[in-house]
Amino acid sequence: MEELVALIVGAGPAGLAVAACLSHGSVPYLIVEREDCSASLWRRRAYDRIKLHLAKEFCALPHMPYPDGTPTYVPKKEFVEYLDAYAERFAIKPRYCISVESVAYDEGTRRWIVAAREMTSDTEVQLTARFLVVATGENAVGIVPEIPGIESFSVVIVHSSTYRAGDVYTGKRVLVVGCGNSGMEIAYDLANHGADTSIVVRSPVHIMTKGLIRFGMTLVQHVPVRIADFLIVTIANFTFGDLSRHGIVRPKTGPLLHKAKTGRSSVIDVGTAGLIKKGLIKVFGEISNIIGNKVEFEGEKERYFDAIVFATGYKTSVNLWLKDENCMMNSDGLPSKGYPNHWKGENGLYCAGFARRGLAGISMDAKNIADDIVSTIY
Repeated sequence: MEELVALIVGAGPAGLAVAACLSHGSVPYLIVEREDCSASLWRRRAYDRIKLHLAKEFCALPHMPYPDGTPTYVPKKEFVEYLDAYAERFAIKPRYCISVESVAYDEGTRRWIVAAREMTSDTEVQLTARFLVVATGENAVGIVPEIPGIESFSVVIVHSSTYRAGDVYTGKRVLVVGCGNSGMEIAYDLANHGADTSIVVRSPVHIMTKGLIRFGMTLVQHVPVRIADFLIVTIANFTFGDLSRHGIVRPKTGPLLHKAKTGRSSVIDVGTAGLIKKGLIKVFGEISNIIGNKVEFEGEKERYFDAIVFATGYKTSVNLWLKDENCMMNSDGLPSKGYPNHWKGENGLYCAGFARRGLAGISMDAKNIADDIVSTIY
């Protein structure tokens, strides 16, 4: 039984940020990761053209800004390089290929008892920790919604986590399900590679530019959020025109307030809106049924497709292994407490990267967790 002061589960950006902050506070820790690398979501499940949608000043991890010359909107390759440099700077050395199978708090020893497995040798690993940080993230397992007849679809179905680039879909009829940033950008990529592209838009969404969101996030530090929202929505409406006649409507709340209340980000347009207005990307509503390679939509519309890409998000895996009688996480594997108190549970239990506030939220979580642990120890 290996005894630890702090155990961090997950070596994505959240886990690395917590590790750096604990090091900064001279707190011993171990970080474990089930994959054989850090930040596997970015290395292996992010499509090639992705960039950070927020400007770099809102996306740096604690105690280390981006190096000079980094693009304002950091591409995937440069972001992974930044994470590697971050780990090297703070001497973060995750123990890879460790799959945590169960964690429970023991009242007698006042420790978290961890049962894990070393995957390469298939051997059991037992750990105890005074503090436990869940940093496995919101995006552990891809979600494919239940749709009547989906099992009959006779061609290609993929989740956005396995999508890389549109060149393999040239000349094919492709339906993208999901109108978040991933769905909209994948649709754009497909259309640019010559795919006959359609997208399902099931709910209201704010279409913004990167510059407008950057302006809004800067402005909100000086004026009320409703004023910032009003200004950037006004400019966005002038920029994009009326998208409602193309099947895209805005939420009633402004983009910054909508993000704060629901966790749903605005879509940062990479050119998709223009292709939709030109008819090069077709918009459909809710799918009602699938028969073979025919997809039926609400409103008695139907179309045949060669492939479907589900950009329908992810779910967490926390509830598969964390046994917490105080229920820091709800049945969906997300914090039971609302922001900004979401990060702290009972008995030395914490979570990082579950606030739906991106890398800025991760940084705040990491600092809060480290400060709380340091104040408890010292």
